[in-house]
Parts: sequence; C-alpha cells; structure tokens
Amino acid sequence: MISPYLIVLTSEEEPVLIARAQSVRGACCDRLRARIVLAAAAGMASAAIAVQAGVHAGTARKWRRRFAAARLAGLEDAPRSGRPPVFTAADRAETVALACALPAESGVPLSRWSCPELARELAARCQIAASASSIRRWLAADALKPWPHRSWISVRDPAFAAKAGRVLDLHAGSWDGESLGSNDCVICADEKTSIQARCRCHPTLPPGKARAMRIEHDCNRGGALGAWDVHRGQVIGRCEHTTGIAPFSRLVEQVMTSEPYASANRVSWIAGNGSSHRGAASIKRMARAWPNAHLIHPPTHASWLDQAEIYFSILQRKALTPDDFISPGQIRQRLAASETRYNTIARPFSWNFTHNDLEDLLYRIDARDNRQPHALAA
Repeated sequence: MISPYLIVLTSEEEPVLIARAQSVRGACCDRLRARIVLAAAAGMASAAIAVQAGVHAGTARKWRRRFAAARLAGLEDAPRSGRPPVFTAADRAETVALACALPAESGVPLSRWSCPELARELAARCQIAASASSIRRWLAADALKPWPHRSWISVRDPAFAAKAGRVLDLHAGSWDGESLGSNDCVICADEKTSIQARCRCHPTLPPGKARAMRIEHDCNRGGALGAWDVHRGQVIGRCEHTTGIAPFSRLVEQVMTSEPYASANRVSWIAGNGSSHRGAASIKRMARAWPNAHLIHPPTHASWLDQAEIYFSILQRKALTPDDFISPGQIRQRLAASETRYNTIARPFSWNFTHNDLEDLLYRIDARDNRQPHALAA
C-alpha cells in the first residue's frame, strides 16, 4: 500500500540524514530514524522499510509521518510528561541550606550531618518528607558532602615564614642566598613510632579471582628512624625499641660516619620539633659531636616540610600495611630489606612547594583567621 506521506528531501536535509545514518558515535535511535527517512525518500513502502531496518511496520510509519509533519525536528524525542515533581525547588534549597550549616548552629547535638539525619531534621523543622536517598541526590547535584571533614591548625609560630623559608631554600639547593656546593649535603630526619608486631591467629590468605587478600587480627611496639638525602635520593634508617635523644644520636652517628657525609663540608639536618631533637640544646649537642653538621628546625606544626615524611608514607603503604609479623625482629628485617630495595630505584622527590606558595598559604590563613569569630567560639 502506498503511504500518504511522500518524502522529498531538500539539499540541506539529505546530507544531515546521511551523516546521521552513517555515524558510529551517534545515538542508535538517531541512526535508525535517519535510515527510515532515507529509505522513504528513495520510494520504499513502510512495510519494506520495516523489514530492511528490522523494526515493526508501525515504527517505520511513525517516523515517516513525524518527518513529513515537522521535518528534521520531528525526528527528536517528544516531550514526556513523566511523574509530577513531589518536592519543589524551595524544598531543595532548604535542604542545601541546612546541609551547609553546622548542626550545632541550630541546636542539633551532632558534630556533622548525614543524609538520614538531614531527612529527620527536615521532617521535624520544615515538614519536608524527603528520603535520605533523595537528599543524597540533591546534594550530589551541588557537589555537597557534609559528612567528611578535614582538620587544620593555625600558624602559631611568629617566625613561621622565616623558618619555613630556610627549609625551602635547602630543598632548592641554596643557603643564605648562595647555592650549595657539590660537597654539601641536606638530610631530612624523622621518626616513625608505634610500629606494631602483630601475629595473626590464622595465616594471611593471598588474593584470588574476585577476592581481595584477607588477613586476620594481637603486639609489641617499636619505632624506626630514617634519614633521607634530599638531593641524592637515598635513605638511611635504623630500628629502635623506643625514641629519644640517644636513639636519634645513634642515627646521626650512623649517617655522619659514612660517606659522603663524613667528609662533607656541611651537612644540613632538617628535623622536626620532636622531643628527641628540638630546641637550642639539640643544635648545640649536634654541633659539639659533629662540627660539619648543622641542625635546622622547621616551624612548629610544619612536619610536611620534612621530606622524610614522604618516605615513611611510602614505607607504610608498601611494606607495613597490612602487617603480619611474629616478632619485632621480623619487623627489623622487613624494614632493612625494604630500605635496600627502595634505594635501588630511589631518586630525589620532585619538590614543587616554593616561596611563592608559602606566601600564598600564609595570606590565606591570615585572611581566614581575621574573619568574624564563630558564634559558638565566642
């Protein structure tokens, strides 16, 4: 039967339909509709088009009719009514506003919001009967997650910029405005305390198909001290049963009696403000024991300037987590072997934090601290 909807393509419509029909990245429905219209324009009957396209004859007639009535616009999806909205834009705005406020500001005895708690509070306060999943979708649309948190601490050292600047200069290879020589060394030292020897009741099961490695969980504690050569990219470490002045002094002796540090003109030691190496007394103690060693302290609460922290992070992730040791001796063997293995491939860290970054950080902290005090802190 001849269709009453005769298709005659214009010079602008034909290349558009051909491109859609041949597209490999476009939507499948767009390709199908374009092929139906092209076949109709070639004089084929709707039943024959349906056989060729592998669709019902009613589908071929539908898109033929839609194109004849509205041309290319008729090939788009028609508006669907869908389910009428249950919640208004004002309800969503109220939810977002509540999520962006601390619970304590409205007298809720919580430290942070969760979606179920937001749903409960909205129902009690605004009579909005939204489910936790609906609230989660609303918050996700605005990239809001009120449940995680990050801690921070204000700068309390009045000489923070000067102390941090000295450390950054050493990382960059300079001191007092002059470049370090080939016989100058920079060491970052730190301690990793509370390394535990945990003996599992059952052996660790290796990973398998669709199964993660499984470990069972009991502990003697010890610690590790490490010295990281900033510009040579090597680590020198040792294990101790406890931390303190004597263990740290043994680490310094281990480093300073080996080359190239024993014959270096200057060995700059960057060590945090831990109890075993803080204060002016520790600087004098190191200078008396090792005349070519100079101890530099970063500012308080700025251990992130110590590159040894980066190495200990790598050590924790690659060698100690998850842990399955039967004795502290096995931990010492693991740490020593890990140090040897790491030194074969180690290279200096790419340190990108500069003086400009430090100035920007201090400016942002100062701007934050000078804001109006929080109502709960008054």
